[in-house]
Order: sequence, then structure tokens, then C-alpha cells
Amino acid sequence: MECTTATLSAIELSGCRVTTAKRRRGPVVAVTGAASGVGRAFVARAAESGLFRRVVAIDEQRGDVSDVTWRVLDIRDPLLANRISDIDVLVHLAFDGSLDAPSKERRAFNLRCAQTVLTASAAARVKRVVLVTSAMVYGADAENPVPLPEDSPVAAEPDSGVVGDYLEIESLARRSLRSHPGLSLTVLRPAALVGPGVDTVVTRHFEAPRLLVVKGSLPSWQFCHVDDLVSALQLAALGEVTGVVAVGSEGWLTQEQVEETSGLRRFELPAGLTFGTAQRLHRLGVTPAPATDLHYVVYPWVVDPATLRAAGWKPAWTNEAALSELLALREGKHALVGRRVSGKDATLTAAGATVAVIGTAAIVRRARRRRRR
Repeated sequence: MECTTATLSAIELSGCRVTTAKRRRGPVVAVTGAASGVGRAFVARAAESGLFRRVVAIDEQRGDVSDVTWRVLDIRDPLLANRISDIDVLVHLAFDGSLDAPSKERRAFNLRCAQTVLTASAAARVKRVVLVTSAMVYGADAENPVPLPEDSPVAAEPDSGVVGDYLEIESLARRSLRSHPGLSLTVLRPAALVGPGVDTVVTRHFEAPRLLVVKGSLPSWQFCHVDDLVSALQLAALGEVTGVVAVGSEGWLTQEQVEETSGLRRFELPAGLTFGTAQRLHRLGVTPAPATDLHYVVYPWVVDPATLRAAGWKPAWTNEAALSELLALREGKHALVGRRVSGKDATLTAAGATVAVIGTAAIVRRARRRRRR
């Protein structure tokens, strides 16, 4: 079937083929971080769609996606501008979200990448840059409305974790817009990501023997499958959505629905004990993420993807299906307080009734002894 001049979102949803003429009129898109993860998934989809005149894949190593132009380079190199002078749209997906990486090294890498991409894009007169951060920047709070409107203020607490990286990147983006008013910028903020290779404080929450619940709180769960993020990225790259764009499955799940689907039982603790102990464990080096990251598994941060909905976008994954995928991918993995442990350790810790966030007093004592040596 040959497509007419219908909107590109409608074209994608209908699954019809794109004419050669339309392909010629599409933009040239470049993608950083193209060899793996979300970057690879988007490059593969963009190459297959026929909606882009050319797809340029940028990474430090060549990936396995064919029918694209590979440019192997370090995107932190200021000479990046010379390599993207023929680009219309740059989608920046080179991001280190590792929970276990040293926070200073991870942040230095992420900020240098984002800063170089924004500066080089302005110098090369790239028309549009698409960034991906997270709906975490809205902050998770017991008083958050469910769902949060896209224009809600950024209220997350700056910290040494990945959320702090997202906040810094968005700050860089705002400064870049002031410095380069001719640059168009779109920022996608997905809900809790789910999919192969995704490793976050949320996915590790479901690797624990039980689910932490803060007494008196009402958790609400929303997910964003990588497939849906990729389809939203395509609309952003094509200019069909601009500005700040929330991405996620429609609606949300209650804690009771999550427990019924997962078969995991809850473990309730007072807020003060939860966050105070988590902070001490992080300070001792027992846990990889700061205590503020726990907010995202006990308080709501559900978003409304209104901009995408208005563009005709519909998520392919429901929250229930995304949670089932997350549970399937957790097989064989065990985490406590966001820290990967062996299955035996997880079982013993659970038996000690200090599950999920709190860990054990023995772990704390061992960590203190190691620091004294």
C-alpha cells in the first residue's frame, strides 16, 4: 500500500509503506550511542521505516545495524561538529546509566557528551536535537497528582545518582537554548523504562525478595517499554512533537495490582527508618544509589503523555504487559537495596526480615570494619 500525505504518526500506526518520493523528502538523522541499547533499537527502526533520507549511526565502535552510515568516533571530541555538518536532526542516546559505576566518572562522561553534542549541533547548524532524560526529573512525592501534567515543574532533588545526571543535562539544554536561539530542542521524559538490557533502581526493586512499601504511602506504577520510547523518538526526530514530551504506557497500576501480577509480597517500613537507613548504607558504600532514589519506588511519579497522544501516538505496551516483561527479565537476578547479590544472600537476608531497602545490620557492621582496616 502506498501512503498519501497523511501525518507521519498516522503512517507509522497504519503500517503502510512509504513512497520513494516521501523518503527523499525526509530529514537526515544522526544517532549517538547507536551500537547498543536504545540507540541501536532506534537506528534499526529508523532505517526500516523509510521516513528518513539517511540514517547516520555514531558510536565509539561500529554496530551491527545495516543500511545506515556508520561514523566511529568519540562524541566527546569537539571535532564532532565537522562530522555532523550534513545532518538535519541529531538524536542523542549516548548515556551511561550504570548504577554501579563511580558517580563522578559517570556524571563527567554524561555531561561531557551532552555538552559536546549541543555545542557541536549549534556550530554545525543542525536544525533539531532530541534528548532523552527521564520523568524522574519531576520528582517522586507522596503529594504528586496522578498523573503529573507534562508542564509540571522539575522538582527532583539533585544528588549523586543518575537522576542528578538527568537534571544537569536538562540544565545544559536550557542554557544551550539561550546561547543558540536558532537550535530547536526536544526533550523526551520516559516513565520507568522496561526492556532487554535495562538496569535501573526500578528494575532492581523487582529483583528483591519483597517489595518495599513506606507506611501510609499510596504507590502508583507506570512503565515505558523501550519499544514505545523508540516510536516516540521517531516522532520527535521527524518534528511531529517538540518541547518537553512525556512518554509512558497509559494509566497506572496500584500497589495491589503490582503485587497480584508479580506474586511478590510487600514489606512495610516507616519513612524515617527507610530513608535514614538507606542513606547510611549508601554512605558506607553498601548500596550504589543515593537514598533519594528510593523515592521512585515508594512514591508516585506517573506522567500523562498528552503531547504524543495529540500527535496520534499510542503505546504498544500496557503497564500490565510491561510489568510482566520486567518480571520475566528479572529471572536469575537478585538485588537488595539496589545492590546485586547472589540468590543465597538474598534468601538469607529476606529470612532475617530486613528485605529490599534496609539490608542487614551484619552488612553494615562488615562495611564499617572494612573502612577501619
